[in-house]
Amino acid sequence: MNRTTTLLKLLGTKLPLIQAPMAGVQSSRLTLAACHAGALGSLPAAMLPPEKLCAEIETIRRHTDQPFNINFFAHKQPEYQPQQQAEWLAVLAPFYRAFGLTEHDIKSGGGRQPFSNEQAEIVMAYKPPVVSFHFGLPDQPLLDKVKSSGAVVMSTATTVAEACLLADKGADIVIAQGLEAGGHRGTFMDEAQAHQAGLFSLLPQVCEAVALPVVAAGGISNEATARAARALGAAGIQIGTALLSADEADTSERHRAALQSPRAADTVLTNVFSGGLARGIRNRFIREAGPVNPAAPPFPLAQSASAPLRAAAEAQGTDEFSPLWAGQNAVLAQAGSAADIIMRLAAAFAG
Repeated sequence: MNRTTTLLKLLGTKLPLIQAPMAGVQSSRLTLAACHAGALGSLPAAMLPPEKLCAEIETIRRHTDQPFNINFFAHKQPEYQPQQQAEWLAVLAPFYRAFGLTEHDIKSGGGRQPFSNEQAEIVMAYKPPVVSFHFGLPDQPLLDKVKSSGAVVMSTATTVAEACLLADKGADIVIAQGLEAGGHRGTFMDEAQAHQAGLFSLLPQVCEAVALPVVAAGGISNEATARAARALGAAGIQIGTALLSADEADTSERHRAALQSPRAADTVLTNVFSGGLARGIRNRFIREAGPVNPAAPPFPLAQSASAPLRAAAEAQGTDEFSPLWAGQNAVLAQAGSAADIIMRLAAAFAG
C-alpha cells in the first residue's frame, strides 16, 4: 500500500488534499466547502471559546457526512513578564502616539489558547474524525484522550527532528511545513531560522525519516507546485494561501486586495504581530517594528499590544498594521470557489 492510499484510508476522503485551518479568515463555511469538494475540511479551534467550537462542529455535522478536521494549538503558554511587556510597549510607543492609543486600549484574555482538558472533553464528546495540532502535540494525558475518541491525529513538522518526534509520540500523519508557508510556523523544537528549510528540501528528508504518510504544506498554490510535491514523496498536500481568495473564505477585502496585487510577491517572516514567527505580506508595521524584533514577547503574548494598532489602522482604512498572512507563492493563487481551487490542485494526484 503506497502512502497516498494509506492517507486516503486514514482520512476517509476522496482526495489527498487538506484545507489548512486558518484562524481569523475562515469559519465552518470554508470547512464545509472543502468537504463537499472531496477534500478534508478543517476548522481552526485555537481562538474559539468552547461554546462557539461546539456550535461550529454541530453546523458541520448538520451539513455534511464527510470527514473533517478540528485543529488546535499545542504551544506552551508563556508566563507574562511585566518588564518584557514594558520593553515591547516602548517599541510600539511611536505608533501608539500616532493613533492616539494608550495602554488602556490593551485588552487582556482571548487570543490563541493551547489545547486544554476542556477542549479534550469536547473532542471526546463530538468525536471528530481527524484532529490536528500546530506547535507539536499536547501532553500525553491530553493526547491519550484524543486518541481514545478514535480520531486520526496529525501535526506539523518544520524539521526532520520534529517529524521523528511526532511519529514517536503517536501522530498518524505528519504535515511537513516548508519555509514558504504562510501564517505561523509550526516549530516546536528549534526556532532558529537558519535550521528551517524550504519544502522541497524538507519534504524528501521527512519522507525518508518516517514511515507515516507525509503531507506537504508551503508554497503549493497551483497544479505545478502540487505535482512537484507529489514527485518528492508527498502522500498528499495541505493548502492555505491558495484558499485565502476562495469565495467561501472570510478573508477581509483589504487582505484579498493585497493577495491579488504585486504586494503578494513580497512576504517575510515576522514576529511583531503575535510573538511567533509567521509569514505575511510586508507592510509598514513589519518594516518599522521588525521583521523580527527581539523585544516582542513570546507567542502569543505580543498580540495583546499589537491588536489595538491593527484596529485603529483598519478604522482609518489601511492594512499597514494588519497581519496579511500569505505564503511565498501567493502570486500563483487564483480566486474562485473552493471546489474549483481544490480540484485544480488535486489534479496533480490523479492517475
